[in-house]
Amino acid sequence: MSDALKHECGIALLRLKKPLEFYKEKYGTAFYGVEKMYLLLEKQHNRGQDGAGLASIKLDVEAGQRYISRIRSNQAQPIQDIFGQINQRIADELEAHEEYRNNVALQKANIPYVGELFLGHVRYGTFGKNSIENVHPFLRQNNWMHRNLIVAGNFNMTNVKELFEDLVRLGQHPKQMADTVTVMEKIGHFLDDEVTDLYQECKNEGLSKREASPVIAEKLDVARILKRASKNWDGGYAMAGLLGHGDAFVTRDPAGIRPAYYYQDDEIVVVASERPVIQTVFNVPFESIQEITPGHALVIKKDGRVLDEKIREALPLKACSFERIYFSRGSDAEIYQERKDLGKLILPAVLETINNDTDNTVFSYIPNTAETSFYGMVEAAQDFLNQRKIADILANKEALSTEKLQEILSVKLRTEKVAIKDVKLRTFITEDSSRDDLVAHVYDVTYGVIKPTDNLVIIDDSIVRGTTLKKSIIKMMDRLHPKKIVIVSSAPQIRYPDCYGIDMAKLEGLVAFRAALALLKERNLYHIVDEVYVKCKAQENLSDSEVVNYVNEIYAPFTDQEISDKIAEMLTSSSVKAEVKIIFQTVENLHKACPKNLGDWYFTGNYPTDGGNRVVNRAFMNFYEGKDARAY
Repeated sequence: MSDALKHECGIALLRLKKPLEFYKEKYGTAFYGVEKMYLLLEKQHNRGQDGAGLASIKLDVEAGQRYISRIRSNQAQPIQDIFGQINQRIADELEAHEEYRNNVALQKANIPYVGELFLGHVRYGTFGKNSIENVHPFLRQNNWMHRNLIVAGNFNMTNVKELFEDLVRLGQHPKQMADTVTVMEKIGHFLDDEVTDLYQECKNEGLSKREASPVIAEKLDVARILKRASKNWDGGYAMAGLLGHGDAFVTRDPAGIRPAYYYQDDEIVVVASERPVIQTVFNVPFESIQEITPGHALVIKKDGRVLDEKIREALPLKACSFERIYFSRGSDAEIYQERKDLGKLILPAVLETINNDTDNTVFSYIPNTAETSFYGMVEAAQDFLNQRKIADILANKEALSTEKLQEILSVKLRTEKVAIKDVKLRTFITEDSSRDDLVAHVYDVTYGVIKPTDNLVIIDDSIVRGTTLKKSIIKMMDRLHPKKIVIVSSAPQIRYPDCYGIDMAKLEGLVAFRAALALLKERNLYHIVDEVYVKCKAQENLSDSEVVNYVNEIYAPFTDQEISDKIAEMLTSSSVKAEVKIIFQTVENLHKACPKNLGDWYFTGNYPTDGGNRVVNRAFMNFYEGKDARAY
C-alpha cells in the first residue's frame, strides 16, 4: 500500500505442556518458551511496530516466589528491545550463579520468564498516544492467584462509551474511557465474581482457604466468565488472556473479523494472528493449523486440557478482506494464491484501458507488498498474449515461414521494476511546500525502460487517501514520459471508515469520499450532503440495532467508473503530461479471489455489527460539523 496506513496488532500465546526439564533435554534449553516467543513476535512485526510486550507465568511455584513477569516497550525497535532486556537478565543471572546453569529447577525458581505460559503482543496504535501505558499485555494484579489477569488483543470496540457506563453501573471507577481498559475490567469483574462463588462453595463444603485454592483452579469456568464479560461487546476482536494460576484463553468476535490460528500437539499449544507464523516457528504443516471458530474461545486449562467453547452466537462470517489484500504476510499458501487471483481478475479492465496493446505497455508494481498481485496480473497477461500468438499462427498456417513463426513467438510481455522506494526521508523542513517536495522523492524511478509511445501500468494493493500517489508516484512516473499511466488497485474503492482495528477513522481522509463530494458539487447535487446529515442526526439517540447507514447515499448517484475517473483527475497535478487512468478492483472479483474473507464494509458500507452503522454516521456528522475527531 503506497499510502502510509497503520493497522492491526499481532498476538502470540504459547503454553508448554511438558515440564521444563523435557525441553532442556530435547532442545538443549529451558528457555525454549522465550526463544519461541521471540520468533512468534518477530515473524509478526509487520502487524505492529509502535510497541511490543511479553508476559509469562510459572506454574506450581511455592508461595513467596514471583511467578508473573511482564515487560513492555515503545522504543523504535520494541521487539528487539524487550528480548534484549530479557536475554541480558538471563545472562546476568547465569553469570552470577553458576549453579543455575544446568539446574532447571533453580532456573525456574530464580530467573524471570523461565515458565510454561507466555503471552506476547505487537501493537499499532489506532487510538490514543503511544505511551507505554497503551502497550499490551495489560496486567490486573491480586494476591489471589486466580484473580490475576493478563490480557492482550487485536481489537477495536465500537461501543466503548456503553461498556464504560456498564462498569460504572457495576460500581467500578475505570481510570480511562478506552476499549482496552473497559474490556480488561469487564473480564476482571466476572473473574472476581466466579472466584468468589467458587470460594463460597468450598467454604460451604468445609474446606479451608488454602484447601480451596486448587479446587477453584480446577473448577474455574473460563468460558462462563467470557460469556458474561463479552455480552455487550460490539467490535472486531481476537482477545487473549492468562490467569495467574495457569488457565489461558483466546476468543474471537462472532463475525470472525479479526484472525486467530492455533496448533497443538503433546508438547505445546500455540496461538498466533497468522498461520504461516506457526508453520515457520514450529515447522508444522499447513493442514495441522486451525482457525479459532468465530464466537468461540480456545480455553487452555492449567492441567493441559484444550477446550473449544462457544461464547457468543455466530454472526454471518465477515473476516477482514484487508488481511488477504495487504495486512497478513503473503507467505500463507491461501493468501499468496488469493493475491495472485486479485491481479488476474483485474486484467480485463487493464486490457480495455490500454486497448489490448500489450506490445506498447510496461507492467510494474508499487510498493513491494503488491508484488504478488503483480505476478497474477502478469500471468493473466501472458495467457492473453499466448492466445494472440495462437490466433496469429492459425491465421498464417497456410504460408507460415520459420521467420514469421519466430516473429510471432518472440513477442514478450514487458515487465520492469520501475519504482524503487528510497530510504525514509526525514521531513525536517517545516514549510508545507518544502515538505511536499521531500515526499515527492520517496521513490526513485528506473530510467531508460519506457518509450514515449508506451503505456505504464502500475499495480498497488489499495488506494486509501491518495496522498503518496499525488505527491510522489504519479509525478515520478511522469518523468519517464509514458503516453499513459494506469494505476491499478487490487482492492475496490475504500469509501467508508473502519472501526474494527484499521486506522481509517475519518471519512474526509478517503479519496473516494472526496471524489464523490466533488462530483456532487459539479452536478448541483450537493443538497444530498445536507439531507444525509439530517438523516444521520435523527438517529443519534436510536439503539445501534435500529441505525441505518445513510452515508451510502453520497455515492448512489454515480457509477464506480465515474468516481474512479474523478479520483484520477484529483490525483493528477497540472504538471503531469501523461494521461492518467485509475482502475479499481470490483467487489464481486474481490469475493471471487478471497471467498473465505467476505468482510467488505470499507468498500460497501455493509458493516458486520450494529455498532458499525452508528460509527459511519458519526464519522459523517463529524465531517459535516467540521470536527477533527474519531467516530468511536
